[in-house]
Amino acid sequence: MNRNDKDQTEQTTPAPERRGRGRPQLRSDDETRALIYEAARREFSARGFAAASIADVACRAGVSTKTLYRLIPTKLALFEGMVTDRVDRFVSIVNLGACDGRNVAAALEAALLTCAELILDAEVIALQRIILAESDKFPDIAETFYEKAMQRSIAALTNWLGVQQRRGRIVLDDTEAAAGMLLGMFVFKPQRDVMFGHKPVPTHSEIKARAKACAALFLSGCAVPADRANKQSGGV
Repeated sequence: MNRNDKDQTEQTTPAPERRGRGRPQLRSDDETRALIYEAARREFSARGFAAASIADVACRAGVSTKTLYRLIPTKLALFEGMVTDRVDRFVSIVNLGACDGRNVAAALEAALLTCAELILDAEVIALQRIILAESDKFPDIAETFYEKAMQRSIAALTNWLGVQQRRGRIVLDDTEAAAGMLLGMFVFKPQRDVMFGHKPVPTHSEIKARAKACAALFLSGCAVPADRANKQSGGV
């Protein structure tokens, strides 16, 4: 090949494409956040808010600290996102359960079991203990937990009871007050027993038995009167 031919070949051969730097993203930001929130829940419940390290959360989640800060800019935002993520899943399950075709007793037992998965979880109880201990120093975390977890839990159960009332299955004067009473009856004692170190977290069978008993006791107090039930069913 002479020089002219070589020059012509170099002019007509396209330059190779440049590859982008770094590896392709293996998962979405939403998936990465979910991993971070799960790691944060474990870190906060084990070490508390003050002692929890962003670097340790990132390590638990298997991401870089830079990635964590890109998605969640502060420790308080991480705490709030962690609480909101967990409660979002709880609310979705309770809302779906309000619309199924089961009888009201079975549906209420299922709703209470869902509440137990959130409220009587060992890490959640440990987290509450830590929040109470650190609330003077970090009032924002106590307020966040109250609004994003406690109030939303009551609101979800209030909405569930409202659906049952609109369907004519129960009668209540105040669904929000009733939701608070029901949840208190179900979780107050076992939660306090664990928080003060008197008993371990109840087993699934213990929680299931308590849900059944509480549902029966609650429903006996808000049952539809017989005359109204007869009218609804077309009876005399």
